[in-house]
Amino acid sequence: MLLLALLLPLLWAGSLQEEPSYWLRVQKLVTVQETLCALVSCSFSYPQDRWNHSTPAYGYWYQHKEGPKTHHTTNELVATNDPRKKAGLRSKARFQLLGDPRAYNCSLRIAGAQQGDSGSYYFRVERGVMKYNYVRPVLTVIVTELTQTPDIHMPELLVSGHSSRLECSMPGACSGALAPTFFWTGAALRPSGWGLGIHRSSEILLTPLPQDHGTHLTCRVTLPQAGVTRERTVQLSVSYPPQSLTLSVSTADDRAPDTQGNGSYLEAQKGQFLRLLCAADSRPPATLTWDLEARVLAQSQTSGRRPLRLELPGVKPGDAGRYTCRAENRLGSQHSTLELSVQYPPEDLRVTVSQANRTVLEILGNGSSLPVLEGQSLRLVCVTHSSPPARLSWARGTQPLSPSWPSAPGVLELPRVQMEHEGEVSCHAENPLGTRSVSLSLSVHYAPQLLGPWCSWEAEGLRCSCFSCARPVPSLRWRLGEALLEGNSSNASLMVTSSWAGPWANSSLSFPGGLSSGDRLSCEAGNVHGVQRATVLLLPGKPESWGGYVLAALGGAAASALLSLCACLLFSRMKTPQKEAVRTVATEKGASCGPTPVCWGHLNASGSDHPSSAMATTGEEQGLHYASLSFLGLKPRKPQNQKDSSTTECSSLDAAFSLLQATRESPGQSCFLDLTYVFQSLFD
Repeated sequence: MLLLALLLPLLWAGSLQEEPSYWLRVQKLVTVQETLCALVSCSFSYPQDRWNHSTPAYGYWYQHKEGPKTHHTTNELVATNDPRKKAGLRSKARFQLLGDPRAYNCSLRIAGAQQGDSGSYYFRVERGVMKYNYVRPVLTVIVTELTQTPDIHMPELLVSGHSSRLECSMPGACSGALAPTFFWTGAALRPSGWGLGIHRSSEILLTPLPQDHGTHLTCRVTLPQAGVTRERTVQLSVSYPPQSLTLSVSTADDRAPDTQGNGSYLEAQKGQFLRLLCAADSRPPATLTWDLEARVLAQSQTSGRRPLRLELPGVKPGDAGRYTCRAENRLGSQHSTLELSVQYPPEDLRVTVSQANRTVLEILGNGSSLPVLEGQSLRLVCVTHSSPPARLSWARGTQPLSPSWPSAPGVLELPRVQMEHEGEVSCHAENPLGTRSVSLSLSVHYAPQLLGPWCSWEAEGLRCSCFSCARPVPSLRWRLGEALLEGNSSNASLMVTSSWAGPWANSSLSFPGGLSSGDRLSCEAGNVHGVQRATVLLLPGKPESWGGYVLAALGGAAASALLSLCACLLFSRMKTPQKEAVRTVATEKGASCGPTPVCWGHLNASGSDHPSSAMATTGEEQGLHYASLSFLGLKPRKPQNQKDSSTTECSSLDAAFSLLQATRESPGQSCFLDLTYVFQSLFD
């Protein structure tokens, strides 16, 4: 710096002396404040006249005094490098010739300027016999009152937690013994932030914190010569990442928000109004964002300290989840979370159904009817949406059912569906906010159970009847041999009539001309769950020999089914001595079909639920079973407390079962009854 200052005069304008070999360049005017220092750059030239390089060169600065003539003997010497004259200098401590006259440098330093230093100055050079006064241009010095204040140099950006170097300087201040002293004050100055170890240095190392933003820092400078103090104060601008992130919740427009901590849990009822607020302290201002499970719901570009609001006018179950507010600026980010739970009573209650080995699930709503095949497995799963989770339970009518799995009360399993399972079952869901129920009607289906056929001679000809019980109600068809006799049709040779009541189906077949001996007549009952067929064989002989009643040969299984159903029948089992004349006709089944309680009721005298096993026929060696049944003069009687269920219709014959059982134990007797009247009464 000093060398540069000494070279600057070479560039500055000046006036040449009248003699071209002698010239001097210097500032014409120098202004310096009192007690401060000034450096006057100066350069000059002189010819080589009777001196060599070893000849010493001396320079002299004089303050021009009042007088008509400039002469070094009458003016005051203020600075020189001549040791012979330095001892007599009055102001040797404040004026100093910095330049080397041998190098043509005449720069002058003024330290601790005083008002008396104001005036005109000129330069003189002596080297050997060469001596010369540079009176033009003349240096003029003006000393003014001290108004200078310190300058504070600091980085443009102060970042919280990062150290920055700050420097205080006094422009024009002197160095050395006249150097000023420095003193720093401010809230941001902490023991750990006094960079150079003391706060009296012109430089400090400052590590600001967010709370230092907006505080003041002062540098105070004292000039020792004059004993005066000057100071400069700056306001700190500290940048810092987001901090003090706060979440608050308001449940009404006129209600003050409640502050929530990070990770708070908030419950709200469905339909309630909610306002979520998020605010953060940061510099520069942070961008605020509300998101729900990484889905952005609201965002502000710059927030300052204004909160970002997220309004939920009517809270829905889908609004539940973890809400996160994020604050971010270029220095960092911060986030805080809030867990929202939306409370609501059970809703969307439904039942999922899986039957037997089916993997396809059905979803049923309230009031649905569910058909189930008897003997199959059934699994009902009740599901609902609610918060808090609802307590689930099953009931049949008003009677609660024990859950199949205590750990899963919404599951109802029926490993084997029976008739007693038929009816209404309901699932109930309950939580503190409400209850909801869904009801299902279980309808137990089963394959057809065939009763008959049996035939009788009437005035119009041969009349045969067949009954079947099943759910869904079966269809009945007649076959003569393998030929299908169309139902509900009539022509000259036959007439078929059918009727239905509950699970029962009845079909009657009339042959005005009768049938040929040995013809096979079959009755076939079927629904979606199976088909069952029974065949009768017209016996040889005349109708008159049997007193005008039925002659029929029934297969063993069909005969057992017929006899076990009709509890008020008289029964006789006869063995025929002529096995070769007729053959036993077995019941034909297109699908397996077990007896069902709807049709059989309590007609099994042995107590078995399966009459076919209780009254099973033996093998072929038992021979044919003949039955000719008649109810002479018997009137149908309505059962008391008659119910709509088919179980009552089938079990109304229970009273006569003991007579049937007694008759079966008399194999040597024959009894002729007419079954047509008994079963026809079910359809009247």
